[in-house]
Order: sequence, then structure tokens, then C-alpha cells
Amino acid sequence: MQGKARLLGHSVHQMLVVFPLGLLATAVVFDLIHIGTGRPLMAVVCFWMMAAGLVGGLLAAPFGWIDWTSIPKGTRAKSVGLTHGLGNVLVLLLFVGSWLLRRPAPEAPAMLAHALSFLGAGLALFTAWLGGELVARLGVGVYDDAGPDAPSSLHAARVPSHGQRSTTAVR
Repeated sequence: MQGKARLLGHSVHQMLVVFPLGLLATAVVFDLIHIGTGRPLMAVVCFWMMAAGLVGGLLAAPFGWIDWTSIPKGTRAKSVGLTHGLGNVLVLLLFVGSWLLRRPAPEAPAMLAHALSFLGAGLALFTAWLGGELVARLGVGVYDDAGPDAPSSLHAARVPSHGQRSTTAVR
């Protein structure tokens, strides 16, 4: 089933979610570097990566909500999507807590700030897997006629109507 919120034929949520995931994961890497080296600059870089990741998460979330509302009730996809979404809200809250604890002295975060970011990263791995389950296994955000020879999403006029298969490859 196609996602409701699309840009140029693709799910906006799927396009945006890579940014907060990458930024928050990179923040955790800088946390580890800071712990390993004690270099204050690494903690400051982590602080700003985390801030950017949180902004990205807030931008991606509404589009995920829009797509989730279009999933038919009573399906496995609806419950997996709910767990995915609520889990990601918790991920953002863990990182918000970590970021707020760092604000007074970004160069010297408390151990609790590190712990919250590590918990957030661990949970994000699980919720990302759920997102993959939604797309790859349950077909959420995927065209009904998807396949190796499906037409380009940029050529909407060439996309067959529901129930028809395309036999024309787009060059």
C-alpha cells in the first residue's frame, strides 16, 4: 500500500527518517569517542549532532503519523506501526533528556546523559527494524505494482491503475 504523504512519488517519512537516525547514531559515536579519549570537543560535537537529530525526528514524525493513519485497522501492519511510532517517541524523549542534561556544560556531560543516549540508540535499532518490517515485509509505503520492471514514480501517467501490472520498463 502506498504511503499517504508522498513527494515525487515516494513516502516523505521514508525520505526524512534517515537524517535523525544518522545524526543520533553519530551523536552516540561521538559520546563513545568522548568517553574513550576524554576530549571535551567530542562531547560538544555530540551535543550538536543530537540537537540536529532531534529536529530531524520532529520533522519526520508527522509524516509517519499520516502514513500510519492510512493503514487498515485490524491488520498486523497497524499494530507494528503503532509500536514503531510509540517506540520512536520514546527514542526522541530519551535523547531530549540526554540533550537537556548536557545543556549546562556540553563539554562535560554527566554519566546519566551518556546512559540516556545509549538507551535511545538501542531502542532506535529496534524501532528501525520495525520500520523495515513495515516496508519490506508488510508493504507499507510500497506501490501495489512494485517490482523489478515497475515504471518510474516520476511518470505518474505511466503508472498502471490499481490491479493492472506494468509490462513497460521506463528507460
